[in-house]
Amino acid sequence: MSPKKEKTKGMKTEFLPEEEINLKNPEYYFNRELSWLEFNYRVLQIALSERTPLLERLKFTAIFSSNLDEFFMVRVAGLKRQVEAEVTKLTPDGRTPLQQIQDINKKLRPLIKLQVENFEKLRQELKKFGVYLLDFVELSLEQRQYLHEYFANNIFPVLTPLAVDPSHPFPHISNLSLNLAVLVKHPDTGEELFARVKVPKTLPRFLPLPLHLAESLENAIFVAVPLEQVIAHHLDALFPGMDVQECHEFRLTRDADLAVQEDEADDLLQAIEQELRRRHFAGSAVRLEIHPNMPDKIKQMLMEALDLQPIDVYEIDGLLALNDLFSLMSLPLPQLKDPPWNGVVPPPFDEFQNLENAKADSDEDISEEFFAMIRKSDLLVHHPYHSFAATVQQFIIQAARDPKVLAIKMTLYRTSGDSPILQALIEAAERGKQVVALVELKARFDEENNINWARRLEKAGVHVVYGIVGLKTHTKIALVVRKEKDQIRRYVHIGTGNYNPKTAKLYTDLGLISCREDLGADVTDLFNYLTGYSRQKSYRKLLVAPVTMRERIIAMIDREAENVRKGGTGRIVAKMNSLVDVQVIRALYRASRAGVKIDLIVRGICCLRPGLEGISDNIKVISIVGRFLEHSRIFYFYNNGNEEVYIGSADWMTRNLSRRVETVTPVEDPRLMKQLQEILGVMLADNCHAWELQSDGSYVRRQPKPGEKEIIAQETLMQMALETSTMI
Repeated sequence: MSPKKEKTKGMKTEFLPEEEINLKNPEYYFNRELSWLEFNYRVLQIALSERTPLLERLKFTAIFSSNLDEFFMVRVAGLKRQVEAEVTKLTPDGRTPLQQIQDINKKLRPLIKLQVENFEKLRQELKKFGVYLLDFVELSLEQRQYLHEYFANNIFPVLTPLAVDPSHPFPHISNLSLNLAVLVKHPDTGEELFARVKVPKTLPRFLPLPLHLAESLENAIFVAVPLEQVIAHHLDALFPGMDVQECHEFRLTRDADLAVQEDEADDLLQAIEQELRRRHFAGSAVRLEIHPNMPDKIKQMLMEALDLQPIDVYEIDGLLALNDLFSLMSLPLPQLKDPPWNGVVPPPFDEFQNLENAKADSDEDISEEFFAMIRKSDLLVHHPYHSFAATVQQFIIQAARDPKVLAIKMTLYRTSGDSPILQALIEAAERGKQVVALVELKARFDEENNINWARRLEKAGVHVVYGIVGLKTHTKIALVVRKEKDQIRRYVHIGTGNYNPKTAKLYTDLGLISCREDLGADVTDLFNYLTGYSRQKSYRKLLVAPVTMRERIIAMIDREAENVRKGGTGRIVAKMNSLVDVQVIRALYRASRAGVKIDLIVRGICCLRPGLEGISDNIKVISIVGRFLEHSRIFYFYNNGNEEVYIGSADWMTRNLSRRVETVTPVEDPRLMKQLQEILGVMLADNCHAWELQSDGSYVRRQPKPGEKEIIAQETLMQMALETSTMI
């Protein structure tokens, strides 16, 4: 994997010049899909770790499963479509679509086995704290009698057994549904017949038993049994007069990627709605999950009916659909969860909050003070360490109430339907302000939610637009236009995360709030690009995809390399979710070969191969996976001492740089630049939750050396936030 070398002179090895190194060599790249599986393995490792609180281990078990569902619905489904279309184009790492499916299958099966085995251990551990997830066969006669009555009154009326025979074609199996394949025998003819029973999602997956029926279980506080097992043990009620021979659980995953032709859709919202219905029912099957004891004849019948191959079938020797474990996080066992965290109100927002409480009767006075606070200096917020409600959400609420605000414009990629931000936009429209919400209807798996609240906004008088044909609008920006004396002043928020108060408590994200004229002018131009026919090609400060961002990023990487060649120092630190774009990776390789020291903090997919002699031996890559989902993007360039730091919505992926509207902003206030560099420093110092990417594609978890203090980046940042909030 190392490049060809020239002759060795003394102790120094001289490598071939850059133009003689083929940076297209597949050996220099990791496969995107296999790299993602490595990320999900790191998620699973949190569930495996005894250092993780017990219910959090269950949660990360559920996250592992939920991640896999989406991976199959989108990524594997896309590969299968390529195979069917006989696509032969190789990935940068030299694989065909079929080879990727085969490699995914080989890598994933042992991970699933590990997950199932670990879950069984967790079930046993939970019993020590009074939580019993029992199988039906473990129940007492009294408990079974209770469930018999519960089945008759609450489950039986909901079920619909569907026969399969010449007059009843094989029923459609909906996406991610849990089902029972049932074999029954006619008592007179001896004929075996097949039927399918769908496990309803309208009922709890884990049916709780009354605690007075669990007195024999030590310290029981929650006792439950899987719904599908209760149904399986009452099939006689569904097939009276027939002999139930056997039943087996199975779960199906379908292709769930939308296929809307925007340029042909007269009404994009209606087209998305129609496609959502198709996603649920009509997507082709991509994965079948079964138990190992399912007879071959039933497995073959399902595979034939669903048009699946053996490689698409995953045998799970345990409960299916472990993503349903999320429901157990509501158990009243705080000692088995991470300590609760509520974001602090950072300075100067804390001073404003005190003022708001003191002047609760005067909206105008309060909003005037709020915007005066922004005029004093740019503000940086870091969620969930900083309260979203007291900062970004307050920015929109004050804009909605302020009589001097003329217009509010926002991009909304994902948010919750009960968000105070949506209510603020509605209030602003009702007060006669010009309100524009750019809603991304194609935010994957949030499309239905976005459609619903987009309609609510429209009814309230908000101008709702859906972005640019052919591009997803992923940028996170808000613009407030305010009349101040004889001038118009613009206030902006440019962030790395969605305007979603719920995920702001779970995802780490950054935001810049400013009234700088150059940023305000750039954001105005960008909204005109998004809502009108503007074809703006240049921006004063912002890096905008797909217009200028890739070119600027590569230019800044190349600038570091050139500075080193001229005898200076080159340094790059970049934090993102994923690194996939081949052009950016090649620029990083060139910089590494020139001697630029590069640290990459990449949570998920990383297709760059670090540590290759003469190619990437100046590049280190770590991934941090902890209680919060690392979602912020920070980009630092030393620039010969004229340091530059950027934050924004874009990862270094081809989709972000070419097929999405993204925004990255420079942070130029020296005080805020220092804060961002401190965040990067804390991340790089993590020796507990940081995983180092090796040149073979594996990740090695950092461990504190003997006598070395444990450093957990997210806990350090929580402590820093607490200390800052008390420094008034």
